[in-house]
Amino acid sequence: MDFDTQVKLAIYHHFVETGRRPAPEDITARVDAEVDQVLEAYNHLREQRVLVLEEDGVSICSAPPFSGVPTQHRVVVSGKEYFANCAWDALGIPAALQAPGTVFSRCEASGDPLELQVSLDGPEASDWYFHCLVPAAQWWQDIVFT
Repeated sequence: MDFDTQVKLAIYHHFVETGRRPAPEDITARVDAEVDQVLEAYNHLREQRVLVLEEDGVSICSAPPFSGVPTQHRVVVSGKEYFANCAWDALGIPAALQAPGTVFSRCEASGDPLELQVSLDGPEASDWYFHCLVPAAQWWQDIVFT
């Protein structure tokens, strides 16, 4: 397995285990490497659209579907809380973890809280709409805004 893949897997394992983004030092311990090697892999993963980095180039903003920063989209799976980047990614967290979960968010039109159960077969029925201002084909032009 190549080094970038080892780093990617270490990042995702950290998110799954802790619900939070790893520091580069957390990843160095998992892959037995130096910080500069891990940061180089971060840049490769960013170029492949696997990671979104903060402006410092060190902190992980997002490893979809996991958000490295708190958001309004919280997902609880097996008693552990995760943040999702958006409503779409909130559905992706239970899928990625292959476990049922609960999504907590809010309606942007009314501000009302939303709670949605997600099983292994998908979300429960609801009359909610998922609306994107930006077409999916353009999301990566400014993925943080999207």
